[in-house]
Amino acid sequence: MISGHEPRKATVPRTALETFFSNLSQALHAAAQPLSILRAGLGNPYIEEMTPEDLREIAVGSAIEVERLCMLFNYLQHFVSTESKKPELIRMPILKLVADAVEGVDLLFNAGGVSLRSTIPATCPLVLINRARTQEALSSVLLSAFKISCRTDTVELIVSADPAAASQILVQNVDAHVTALSIEVSLALGLAESLFRSQLGTMCWSLQPFIVRIELLKSSPTV
Repeated sequence: MISGHEPRKATVPRTALETFFSNLSQALHAAAQPLSILRAGLGNPYIEEMTPEDLREIAVGSAIEVERLCMLFNYLQHFVSTESKKPELIRMPILKLVADAVEGVDLLFNAGGVSLRSTIPATCPLVLINRARTQEALSSVLLSAFKISCRTDTVELIVSADPAAASQILVQNVDAHVTALSIEVSLALGLAESLFRSQLGTMCWSLQPFIVRIELLKSSPTV
């Protein structure tokens, strides 16, 4: 032993830290494209010689890229905030939050011609969660499922009622076989995974078919 100083321990598990860096890297990489477009448009050395129509076209295109950058920056903020702030967890039923999340996106699904079918038990064990983070994560997963779905598809939300196991939520579209996710959906799922992981839960997903599996920590009566 060279010294009595103990090595500094990581604040999050290595796999979680790798996921965090991967999410940040993905968002930063995506931001490079709109920044390049803005630089090319607004940094044009001949911009003073352009017609009003050309300038208007640049302005419209720049506004679109600025909105995209704002979206990506918002994800960066959320990733950092989620990983750096430990949430307060409380014992509570999950069914009300699930119902609220479904209600929050129901109009969007109806307008897009995508059915949202819920299979929810009458009762379910209490879980140990943070209300705000769980609500945000569930909404993000449902919106992601909507964005990868086609008109006439059906998205299923299934809540497990097994009292002996962790509470499980499935969000799936078995008819959707996705080859690649858009950057927005990929970041949305990554953020939802971070939100659930920050509450000692887990989340994983597959693309062919599209299935998101969420497990929440079941609360013991003594917690």
